[in-house]
Amino acid sequence: MRNPQRRQTLIDAAIEVLAEQGARGLTFRAVDAAAVVPAGTTSNYFTSRDDLLTQAGGRIYQRLAPDPATLAAGLGGPRDRRRVHQFVAELTERIESYRSGYLALLELRLEATRRPPLREVLTTTVRADLEANVAYHCDTRLPGDAVTAVLLYLAVNWLIVERLTLPEALPGVAGLSTEDIVERILATPEPSRREG
Repeated sequence: MRNPQRRQTLIDAAIEVLAEQGARGLTFRAVDAAAVVPAGTTSNYFTSRDDLLTQAGGRIYQRLAPDPATLAAGLGGPRDRRRVHQFVAELTERIESYRSGYLALLELRLEATRRPPLREVLTTTVRADLEANVAYHCDTRLPGDAVTAVLLYLAVNWLIVERLTLPEALPGVAGLSTEDIVERILATPEPSRREG
């Protein structure tokens, strides 16, 4: 029986390789070196490179997910803009503290455009993550509606991409902070509901 801890170590090493060398650099040999294990170890744990890519994608989302205590605390928190700011700040901090994971995820997204099985896994994972974010926003009765939650999700994710890839580009253009983005989105009037 294979060692589950070693498997996890190899997946984490694969994420680091993706972040540092890109998808082209992700080889079993590179993962062995990054994990500091004997040559051939990764090939004993994963059937193919696609298998390793897929496992890495799942692991990134597992590590980025907020712990249940944080989510539970939000259920009893204030239902105002301060809570939205706090939630977005926590999310941003979690992602920025796992820089290599987020950069690896960007590599995986690009790779998914060429690999249908990886695309399927990432689509399912990202959709579930977005649905969970929207449900949390609505269930906790935070300001705005489901569209507000999606706009926050998209804006914050792209802001993080900018900060992690080209941090010098954004400040000179608009100087928007996460707080500015949240305020602008929350200040947008909700679309009127037409009865039909």
